[in-house]
Amino acid sequence: MPIETRIHGASGTVSQTAADLGAEAVAVPVRPGPVAPAAEVAESLPFTLDELLDLHRAKGEPGEITATQVRVGDRVRELLLYGVGDAAPADLRKAGAALARRGRGRTALVAGVPEGDLAAFVEGALLASYEFKIGAPPARRALGTLAVLTEAGPEAAAPAIELGAVRARATALARDLANTPSREKDPSWLAAQAERVAADAGLAVRVRGEKELLDEGFGGILAVGAGSARPPRLIELSYLPDGTPDRHVVLVGKGITFDSGGLSLKPNDNMKTMKTDMAGGAAVIAAMSALRGLGVRARVTGLVAAAENMPSGSAMRPSDVITHYGGTTSEVLNTDAEGRLVLADAIAYAAAELAPDAIVDVATLTGAAKVALGLRHGALFATDDDLARALTDAGAAAGEPVWRLPLVADYRAAIDSDVADINNIGRGGYGGGSITAALFLREFTGGVPWAHLDIAGPGRATSDDAEISRGATGFGARLLLRWLTA
Repeated sequence: MPIETRIHGASGTVSQTAADLGAEAVAVPVRPGPVAPAAEVAESLPFTLDELLDLHRAKGEPGEITATQVRVGDRVRELLLYGVGDAAPADLRKAGAALARRGRGRTALVAGVPEGDLAAFVEGALLASYEFKIGAPPARRALGTLAVLTEAGPEAAAPAIELGAVRARATALARDLANTPSREKDPSWLAAQAERVAADAGLAVRVRGEKELLDEGFGGILAVGAGSARPPRLIELSYLPDGTPDRHVVLVGKGITFDSGGLSLKPNDNMKTMKTDMAGGAAVIAAMSALRGLGVRARVTGLVAAAENMPSGSAMRPSDVITHYGGTTSEVLNTDAEGRLVLADAIAYAAAELAPDAIVDVATLTGAAKVALGLRHGALFATDDDLARALTDAGAAAGEPVWRLPLVADYRAAIDSDVADINNIGRGGYGGGSITAALFLREFTGGVPWAHLDIAGPGRATSDDAEISRGATGFGARLLLRWLTA
């Protein structure tokens, strides 16, 4: 997995730790207000750190870094004054990310970290070190080692460091799966990756192929995958904790390994990011990978409905009627509204067969969600206020914010069909494309408390920013883990 930075706790002085690691740089946290550095740092400068910060008009804001040279121990090293703001979790996550990016190409860096959420700092540093590259490696590799100095010492810091590393590894796994080009990544490849994760994480796994999908009535998954030479799969991962579970949660992920739009073909530019159209499924697989390591007390089932949406003589057509798992029918008015068709099958199966206490689906579902909320917030729809509140709180804590949008009752008429139970896109005159998509999915929940996360905006990024990486961001994995461990 392409997270290369190693993070560990350290003891002793800055000088000794830097000497032991051969560190080229040391970092001192800065909050708004006067700076009180370690004596060994202050004594090596011909000016105060406050004077240096004033020169650069630095304010100690999260992610802000001011650099100078200083002799620490027996050699000259780079001194990084990095802002941590109020040292809230979001501040430390951003500060850790800034340090890791600033340290690219360095063998080692020693950083003092203030009291606070050390796990968030570690998450930020590791996720900012993420790289996905096919071919020659980048010229400047990620920071090699980050030694963390805290007042509590390395033993006390170790659990927080491990917690942050577990969350970061899960997010990196989601990014890896989504960033893999679709030439390699088809539904069977995704199923094989899920099987590998299951073996490593102590999960049970079942993969349904074409025959099982047909025999059991998964019409939506089959219809979406009908145009591709590479057939669909339904991946089912199962986690059972030691002892008696406190609840049963089903996570459902959209796993469209490439979305051409089908016969309702996308323009070329709109296809360029469609290798990441299975980012919801990647987030589910990634979250499942970390459950045992985090000691999650719930029973969790992960379902990933995987298909490739391609145009061909066998592809589904506008005006086709699909019979979904459980018997509900939907009329296809646009083959590019395919994600809801595969999710519908998985949600209906979960509600009918798995007896969950809650269902949460994650999907890069609609461009309308991006229009409504931009590229940093996911859209949240829910039939249960407590579930919505818990997911919103988890997203805020994880640095993956969501905003609840309404399931507008008056918009339900937009998905009425003349020939089937419902149609797969909202009719004209209603707008609210993300809302009508959520209303479509609600039809399959069987009254089970349900939430839908539309991550079309934050699931992808056009540039690096703090812990966010260009390309697939892994959005949703940390949110789900925070929720399941709350």
